[in-house]
Amino acid sequence: MPNAIRTSNHWTSAQAYVLATVCLLVGIAFGYLARGTPGTPSSASTPSPSGTAVAPASVASPSPSAGQLAATARNQAAPLLEQLGTSPDDAVLLARIGDVYYDSQQYHDAQQYYERSLRLKPEDADVRADLGTCYWYQGDADTALAQYQKALSYQPHHAGALYNLGMVRWQGKMDSKGAVQAWETLLKVHPDYRDKDKVLDLIAKAKSGASN
Repeated sequence: MPNAIRTSNHWTSAQAYVLATVCLLVGIAFGYLARGTPGTPSSASTPSPSGTAVAPASVASPSPSAGQLAATARNQAAPLLEQLGTSPDDAVLLARIGDVYYDSQQYHDAQQYYERSLRLKPEDADVRADLGTCYWYQGDADTALAQYQKALSYQPHHAGALYNLGMVRWQGKMDSKGAVQAWETLLKVHPDYRDKDKVLDLIAKAKSGASN
């Protein structure tokens, strides 16, 4: 399936630089449910519900192994975990740690920190939408959808949650009608959505019965 996108953006410039290097090697353009501005889906790879990503043919560098990704996550998370020792109830810090694990495809670990963050700040729609995507990449479409819906209950026009809601309805539940509804709502509330053409293409594919 086309990427779900990551929504939260809790990075320092140094952390963003290092993770950008990793993302280049992996062949994944993490933006907003990728990185940066909310509502910017990534199109550089095609993860399945199990979290496997297929790098585009144009990426020449070999993808790092699961062990390398896990090691990168540990290295990136270490200073943040040290901070967490003195600030265990910092919702933003917990979300940043979740982002480290998410961007290294350690979705179960990311899930743990996102959930801890949300216990402190349940209304954070960015983090909740990213939590939903963690569940999706672990093969749990129903919980992913529930988290997207909850994110939208706090922020009804949340672009990332609407985009991903459509993706999981389409690819996870074979609900083309529900997917189209989510994407049409996205374009209605965000008429200048920068990936509008991509969303229109997804709508056309879902309406035609295409699966990807």
